[in-house]
Amino acid sequence: MCGIVGGIAQRNVVPILLEGLKRLEYRGYDSAGLAVINNQVIYRKRELGKVKGLEQLLETDPISGFIGIAHTRWATHGKPSTANAHPHICRNKVVVVHNGIIENHELLREEQLQNGYEFTSETDTEVIVHEIYHAMESVQLQAEPTSDGLLNAVKRTLKKLDGAYALGIMSIDDPDTLIACRKGSPLVIGIGFGEYFIASDVAALLPVTQRFIFLEEGDIAKISINELLIYDAEDNLVTRPVKQSQLTADSVDKGEYRHYMLKEIYEQPLAISQTFEGRFINNRLQENAFGHNASEVFDNVKAIQILACGTSYHAGLVARYWFEELARVPCNIEVASEFRYRNPVLAQDTLIVTISQSGETADTLAALLEAKKLGAKYSLAICNVPESSLVRESDLVLMTRAGPEIGVASTKAFTTQLATLMLLVIAIGRRFKLSEAVEQKITSELFSLPGKIERVLQLDDEIKVLAEQFAEKQHALFLGRGTHYPIAMEGALKLKEISYIHAEAYPAGELKHGPLALIDAEMPVVTVAPNNSLLEKLKSNIQEVSARGGQLIVFMDETLVTATDENVQIVNVPQVGNEISPIVYTIPLQLLAYHVAVLKGTDVDQPRNLAKSVTVE
Repeated sequence: MCGIVGGIAQRNVVPILLEGLKRLEYRGYDSAGLAVINNQVIYRKRELGKVKGLEQLLETDPISGFIGIAHTRWATHGKPSTANAHPHICRNKVVVVHNGIIENHELLREEQLQNGYEFTSETDTEVIVHEIYHAMESVQLQAEPTSDGLLNAVKRTLKKLDGAYALGIMSIDDPDTLIACRKGSPLVIGIGFGEYFIASDVAALLPVTQRFIFLEEGDIAKISINELLIYDAEDNLVTRPVKQSQLTADSVDKGEYRHYMLKEIYEQPLAISQTFEGRFINNRLQENAFGHNASEVFDNVKAIQILACGTSYHAGLVARYWFEELARVPCNIEVASEFRYRNPVLAQDTLIVTISQSGETADTLAALLEAKKLGAKYSLAICNVPESSLVRESDLVLMTRAGPEIGVASTKAFTTQLATLMLLVIAIGRRFKLSEAVEQKITSELFSLPGKIERVLQLDDEIKVLAEQFAEKQHALFLGRGTHYPIAMEGALKLKEISYIHAEAYPAGELKHGPLALIDAEMPVVTVAPNNSLLEKLKSNIQEVSARGGQLIVFMDETLVTATDENVQIVNVPQVGNEISPIVYTIPLQLLAYHVAVLKGTDVDQPRNLAKSVTVE
């Protein structure tokens, strides 16, 4: 994952580009760079590591310009290095920044080498800049009009590219034009006063504008100081709507929401969409999204060991079911603080998967280091914060892209962790028992997730009424089976975190082994009941509770028809595929915990005794 910023203005854009890169740091990157055009010359600065390093480089050797592009790169093709950092330049004439993956880059590279082009990087991006240069030269040789020379060259080039891209392009032959293109990777245009900007995320541009155009699939934009032209995938001149962002540059605003937690619950459709953005080409997961050498690592993996704490541990528990049921690869999951003191034995060629929202969870980081001491050769971090310790210590990384999560009780970070883990299951499963047909089915279901979650959010008012039953309660029980037992655990954790109600989760089949002794009219029992192979068993468990006077709230697939007792309340959840149902059934449990906490008057966003990032043991 990586970030793009660009701009054309009547002022020096370098400070704007730098600030934009800083605001995209959450996306994850290993190098940063920018380029400007000044007096028909391209000036470029690149640095391995953080944006701060690039900023320091520019302090000692400043450059300036009214037009420029900038980029933070996460290595896919080619190792992290200054030479592989963007922007890329061809013969001091054309300069490009790129998000995405060009599938046919090897074929284009071979062709360009035969035509005398020299490559200074290992990236797939460099074939783009050479191809644009070549197209511009061809246009000139054919004596075509040159007023749109760069634009025409870009259009010709895009027809030769297979894959996903968001592009920012400049040329000294057209120094007053910035080209922006989007296919399979997000790109927005920010509209200022007599100036325009581009970025892969609106957050990058909030200091300079709150008015944005979101480019659609296949769009090409020609941007100058006085004019913005957008062409669609069929080369028709089109008008895209201008939208006003509600975000501010100073802080993450709660907007219309009473609490950050509720806002973040409602942000989950977008967050999950961002998790998938640019990681699929032609509906097929690209393994380079995990790192430039991910495929080589995955080829050698024989088992999975997941290490995590709290909510992230629950995500790992769900993933264990997925790895073993869908991929048929052995998977263990352990609380990180226990793993590091247990003197564990790791199977040969085990992939260590660590999960953490902050990337600074002390126990998880220490468990990873312990696993390395035990001989683990491969590690992968699933994280929401780039440049965190966990990210730096891991061989491979997949950022969740949940964006800033202010509420201590994790919501969108959890569901994006689940979505990201399913991507890993697909990548690993290809090497085991996951068939192409099943992969395609899961992929289709993943793409449907944002819409499914939008429908679940429509249950908010109904769940708010149910929450009143918990206002005077001191205890609650959560039940689930299979992949939904960890979801029951997560629901119980959310309730106890923010409402301070004691809540426990059990596998429903364990009721007779003790928890039934707790059942009475004062113990609400929340049950997760999707339409899967364990449903009939779960119905029997529900009857066990009902027969003893327990008050049940059952989140059930809307397609099911079932007779209920007067002490059983059913909330109909939209029908969803079994593979992704744990993600969908998480949402109503988050809403339930939230509304209970509001009724009890607790501090929803900053519950007592808890911190967002647990950086001590």
